[in-house]
Amino acid sequence: MQKLSAQQIRSSFINASRSEAAKLNLPAGFDALDWENLDFLGWRDAKMPLRGYLILPGPGGPTGLLLRAPEGGAKKNRAVLCELCRDIHSKDDVLLWVAKRAGQSGRNGNTVGTLVCADFLCCRNVRVAPPVNDINPDPEVTVARQVDALITRTVQFVARVRGD
Repeated sequence: MQKLSAQQIRSSFINASRSEAAKLNLPAGFDALDWENLDFLGWRDAKMPLRGYLILPGPGGPTGLLLRAPEGGAKKNRAVLCELCRDIHSKDDVLLWVAKRAGQSGRNGNTVGTLVCADFLCCRNVRVAPPVNDINPDPEVTVARQVDALITRTVQFVARVRGD
């Protein structure tokens, strides 16, 4: 992912008002992010922990989503799988992040949700190379496949929010 400025991020949102985008808090360590190893930029707002943001690069520029986590945190009786990275080894929490749909549909109250790692660590999770075995003889190929799948699923989620 190419480095983005704060202004590019704030102007990328398709489901947030200008005032919501203007009030967002950038991720901790924003100036030191490892942009080369990010397929999307995702973070929880430090001052509003029920609010999250996901920025996906694209040919027409970045597309941003304002997301909301459930009230009361994650109360679940079983482990759930992140729909974006589908990492089975991660011990991180997974939350149902909900996005207001873009345009009139969102203004009418329609939303789309998906299960995502609570702290948006998907880009890191897919880059963990599996041990060499008969199923995964080449860990680099496996990682590349996982990265491609993460991008595909993230693009599909953004398209659902956009209403494509």
